[in-house]
Amino acid sequence: MSRVKEFVEKYYVERRNTNSLKWDALKERFGDSELLALWVADMEFKTPECIREALIERVDHGVFGYTKLPESYYDEYESWHKKKYNIDIEKKWIRFAPGIVQAILWVIQAYTKKDDAVIIMPPVYYPFANSIRNSGRKLVESPLLEDNGVFKIDYDTFEKQIRENDVRLYIHCSPHNPVGRVWTLEEQKKVFEICERYDVLVLSDEIHQDFTYGDNKQISALDVDGGRYNKRLIVANSGSKTFNLASLVHSTLLIPDEDVRKVFDKFSKENLGAEPSLLGQIALEAGYREGHEWLEGLKETIVFNYNLLCEELAKNAPEIKVYPLEGTYLVFLNVEKVLNGKTTKQFIQDECGLAIDFGDWFGKGYKNYVRINLATSPDNIRKAIERIVKNCKIS
Repeated sequence: MSRVKEFVEKYYVERRNTNSLKWDALKERFGDSELLALWVADMEFKTPECIREALIERVDHGVFGYTKLPESYYDEYESWHKKKYNIDIEKKWIRFAPGIVQAILWVIQAYTKKDDAVIIMPPVYYPFANSIRNSGRKLVESPLLEDNGVFKIDYDTFEKQIRENDVRLYIHCSPHNPVGRVWTLEEQKKVFEICERYDVLVLSDEIHQDFTYGDNKQISALDVDGGRYNKRLIVANSGSKTFNLASLVHSTLLIPDEDVRKVFDKFSKENLGAEPSLLGQIALEAGYREGHEWLEGLKETIVFNYNLLCEELAKNAPEIKVYPLEGTYLVFLNVEKVLNGKTTKQFIQDECGLAIDFGDWFGKGYKNYVRINLATSPDNIRKAIERIVKNCKIS
């Protein structure tokens, strides 16, 4: 607890009245400005000092004109991924996007045509489905299976849906948001083998790659079977989750195959693709160079919050199912057994006063589920637990 306490005391910051989407858009998004915000995936923690110092130095320089990326950026990017995930990234693979959602849209538009089928595995990050629909593509779903409290891949349905719908693109969520799974090598191999069999391109969203816990280790799609599937693979990632940098609009697409890169580059040229964000690049480079210790303190805080939630609900509201947190900083819960005829919104938002991501945002059939953001102070998690337990007892 001492390291968690030290981290929270040093980095926790009040975000109300700072134009924070998470806190200052509560009235707009949920109709109630007084809710406790545990929704959208960002944090109440300041970024590490190394990032703030690097940004201040650049701001003090005073010029924000057209800029080229320094070789040091690529060195730190490649070093982070080699040390943590044992993957050898080449500079020529890297392309840029303002954010992961924009990257997903670009990949859909660059590699598929109108009415082509794109497959996802719900419950999953809802911009996947929105991006497919908004692009005029056919949304195909292969829902995860819940087996003894753990979500697993339904390989038979996945293959059947690909075959019957002539699927052209699969969007892979790794680690998986919102169910918190970190896919094993065997699980990913089975999925990618199916994609190879039917000539399906894979876009692997690995934005939560730096958040895994215990024995669960992130295996990048780039490292599955020694890179066997790289000819049909694009990986999207960003430091926006790792270091809380979303508003600096800087994400990357890794495209190892030259022919696949040519398609993206042609699309980018025709559609005025984005230049990398200067401040985003500076922040990410600094974080990758010196942010390791800060990240470890953050992860210990997230694990502390998760264990607190599990222990207190197990004692005081055991009917609520809390799913294992293997990865991400977002925990998935099933609250069906405490609703007693109420909707999830009535219980969680109206009675408990919590702003969370509702399960049905992530897919059909999950109306009794919620996703809670753990990247906040233990005090906020305690408040949420107290409200949930209190209203379970009233019910």
